[in-house]
Amino acid sequence: MTGLPCSVLLIALGAVGVIGAVVVATGNQKGESNPAGYVGLVFLLLLGALGVFLFIANWANRRARILVDNTGLWVENGKARNVIPWQALAGVGLYWSRFGRGQKGRSQKVYSLELFPIGPIDRDDPVLWTLVRDEEPPHPDLPRLRYRLPFPAACRQELVPAVQQHVPHIWLGDSERAEGHIGRPDIKGHRQRTQGRTR
Repeated sequence: MTGLPCSVLLIALGAVGVIGAVVVATGNQKGESNPAGYVGLVFLLLLGALGVFLFIANWANRRARILVDNTGLWVENGKARNVIPWQALAGVGLYWSRFGRGQKGRSQKVYSLELFPIGPIDRDDPVLWTLVRDEEPPHPDLPRLRYRLPFPAACRQELVPAVQQHVPHIWLGDSERAEGHIGRPDIKGHRQRTQGRTR
């Protein structure tokens, strides 16, 4: 709800930068050009490029949803839905890390739910594969493979209590991680495994 309007605003600022660049390139600007003006135009163009990138990402995820009920945590990507059942989990925790600088020079926080399964998981599930991470577990009795579900900071007050309500007995608490802890899905491995299945 906020990502798309913000990206449109950034694109609009980028459009102003494009118009300014065209005016400068054609020599139709009023007065003399100065270095600060060029820096401003470059900055507007960069904001526009960022807006386009964010718009594409937000538009692709516009139908993504997370649902929590007595069965488990449901993940919907707009095309399909799958559930991570509570009974199939050995532990659930909250990871967070700092990201960039926000208002008043403070860094923002990025959150993720860490869901540690009891048994094996399908690394190539059509809905859940992008959530699978292979990392050293926080406790020796937890598996390396887990689901990492990133979510916006604004959803923390709603999502975390909803999860804790259903799994208080396996809640692992929250833990600060190094910047960039969200990581990336194993796209290359996923492609190799799915191509191997189709051969």
